[in-house]
Amino acid sequence: MSIQEKYQILKDYIRSLGSVAVAFSSGVDSTLLLKVSHDLLGDKAIAVTASSSSFPKRELNEAKSFCESNHITQIIFDSDELNIEGFRDNPKNRCYLCKHELFTKIKDVAREYGLEHVIEGSNLDDTGDYRPGLKAIEELGIKSPLRYAGLTKAEIRELSRELGLPTWDKPSFACLASRFVYGERIDIEKLKMIDRAEELLIEMGFRQVRVRIHGNIARIEIMPENFSRIVQEDIRMKIYDSIKALGFSYVTLDLKGYRTGSMNETLS
Repeated sequence: MSIQEKYQILKDYIRSLGSVAVAFSSGVDSTLLLKVSHDLLGDKAIAVTASSSSFPKRELNEAKSFCESNHITQIIFDSDELNIEGFRDNPKNRCYLCKHELFTKIKDVAREYGLEHVIEGSNLDDTGDYRPGLKAIEELGIKSPLRYAGLTKAEIRELSRELGLPTWDKPSFACLASRFVYGERIDIEKLKMIDRAEELLIEMGFRQVRVRIHGNIARIEIMPENFSRIVQEDIRMKIYDSIKALGFSYVTLDLKGYRTGSMNETLS
């Protein structure tokens, strides 16, 4: 099936929903979903964004800016996942606990504004990894139009480019809690350390980055094509000194490079 055929399925499906609250994070997937929904449904499509300790301020600001520039109603609510029972212990179903809480609150917003459905931006590629959050989404009856249309991440980027969306080549992002190895306790100070470390790398021109935390060790993931740059003496030492100053004892580079869900590699 061609990308345009999938795009038509997406539009027909969203139009059939009538009115929607879009879970909006300013990422590649949710930005396309929100844009198409608002184009089709107008004021019957609003953005709902959670502000939390695992969601960097730079992402929240981008979400606000996009909605303002496109005249889309946006509801922002505070969501402190650290208060969810069991979340801080970082169990294997951490994402389930978080998503269940998050989408329950978004459903409440949708109900308050008289909207029929809540929709979110997971795509076809998201079915191939360990993603307990999808279970929560299914349990709560949340719709996933991009998956319904069979759109992959690459196709979503291509459609976004065609629509002139600024996110078409935006690096992938996941909540900061995903940087912790399962079983390592999550706290606000470690979240801030990770956020600042990744921001530092982004400021230095490394676009797709992850800083994973293993106790007092920071494990950096970047694209392999950037390896030759990161090991240059001045850059290497600036990264080492800056990240160590955040509270890490050791700073390492993952030789396999960036990939999604690397913390799932320890799961059987």
